[in-house]
Amino acid sequence: MPSAVEVMYMVLIAGELTIGIWGNGFIVLVNCTGWLQRRDSSVIDIILVSLAISRICVLCVVSADGFVLLLSPHAYAQNETINTLDAFWTLSNHSSVWFTACLSIFYLLKIANISHPVFLWLKLNVTRVVLGLFLASFLTSIIISVFLKGGSWGHVEVNHEENITWEFRVSKAPSAFKLIILNLGALVPFALCLLSFVLLLFSLFRHTKQMKLYATGSRDSSTEAHMRAIKAVTIFLLLFIMYYAVFLVVTSSFLIPQGRLVLMFGGIVTVIFPSSHSFILIMGNSKLREAFLKVLRCVKGFHKRRKPLVPQRILNMGRKKSTKDCLPSPRGLHSFA
Repeated sequence: MPSAVEVMYMVLIAGELTIGIWGNGFIVLVNCTGWLQRRDSSVIDIILVSLAISRICVLCVVSADGFVLLLSPHAYAQNETINTLDAFWTLSNHSSVWFTACLSIFYLLKIANISHPVFLWLKLNVTRVVLGLFLASFLTSIIISVFLKGGSWGHVEVNHEENITWEFRVSKAPSAFKLIILNLGALVPFALCLLSFVLLLFSLFRHTKQMKLYATGSRDSSTEAHMRAIKAVTIFLLLFIMYYAVFLVVTSSFLIPQGRLVLMFGGIVTVIFPSSHSFILIMGNSKLREAFLKVLRCVKGFHKRRKPLVPQRILNMGRKKSTKDCLPSPRGLHSFA
């Protein structure tokens, strides 16, 4: 029988999973519908769809990891279960972070104005550069996850209920260390996002300086594009730092006395990143934002049309009844006669 804390954990994880799948699924649905209508796809659409799918996979793996830990600790203590979950998490997590880096670089090359020859060449070949980085990062994620799945982390045998926690900690120690080492590769896409952020700030500073020289007071479209891209990259960097800080705490939870509570808390915080970032992407993309606002208007209009139905019917029934009661009955008419 799960405790109150465990039930609360499962409810929160299920809620975050639902919100995350809804937000990322909306991105996939809108872009795929556009592909079917136009019979064409752009680089930004490919990155957004791939990023949303990888985020859905991250959400499912983290949620499954938490549910297995609480509902079936015997299965979680087995070597094969840990290997499988960690391999799928590494694949989806690396893909998600790399696809976000591709998105940041795409924003940088499309929006920033830097006169360096290398940057100008990258800007002219933005489609090939971003797609090449996209494919290379996905292949790298697959190789790392296959290596993680094929590695030997030792075998665990659970003989008694009271030994599960200790044996789990002993078995998890080498796997957690290996997981931390392999996921240090995520620092590369993080560095690319940070570089994009710095270059976008530099480009915005130069653009603002030029605007002041020409005495243009109002913001132009380039300034607005810079600000939107900088906000998107900044939010991603903050969420990424929080996400990986919690990840390091969770993977070292075998050294903490209350490791189970740490894993539960880490799971709740970890799911916030892929769940919330999808809505930031929706509001930062004009096509997705328009579709999202259209859905909200439809839902709002549906509730407005549906809400007055019951009171109106009751009111009409009351009016009919009161009118009927005011009319004299045939017996009353005969009596007067």
